[in-house]
Amino acid sequence: MPDADDLSYRPCAGVMLMNRDGLLFVGQRLDSTLEAWQMPQGGIDDGEDPAEAAVRELWEETGVPAALVELIAEAGEELFYDLPEELMGRVWGGRWRGQRQRWFLFRFLGGDGDIDIATEHPEFRAWRWAEPAELLEIIVPFKRAIYERLLELFAEPLGRS
Repeated sequence: MPDADDLSYRPCAGVMLMNRDGLLFVGQRLDSTLEAWQMPQGGIDDGEDPAEAAVRELWEETGVPAALVELIAEAGEELFYDLPEELMGRVWGGRWRGQRQRWFLFRFLGGDGDIDIATEHPEFRAWRWAEPAELLEIIVPFKRAIYERLLELFAEPLGRS
């Protein structure tokens, strides 16, 4: 296993997708047996604008096109997480110690029928809408601190201030 201190963080964009009822999209990853959930996220390509990467990742993971979302807020800081030891060196070709993420809150303008996780390269085996208050209980444990910070950063638009 590589030494985490020798690895950098993978640039990533994340999407908090809120429906008309104030609920948040969460999906269960295909490659995990955990009963943990997460929001859409993925790598930012070289030279790609983070907001464009977020919309691209949303499309790739949920089938939701840009026309069905409206940007509400952007986190004013990058958020970081380290992979757990058992994943370090196994994911992303062992190149990264974790991710540095740029997060965006989008309002979902469509209906549940517009969400299709059976995409060309599926990432989720199931999806659902979650109350913001339950997010920290259901999220994959090693990302919990990031999600806690997101709930703080997006408290006002989520109606939690």
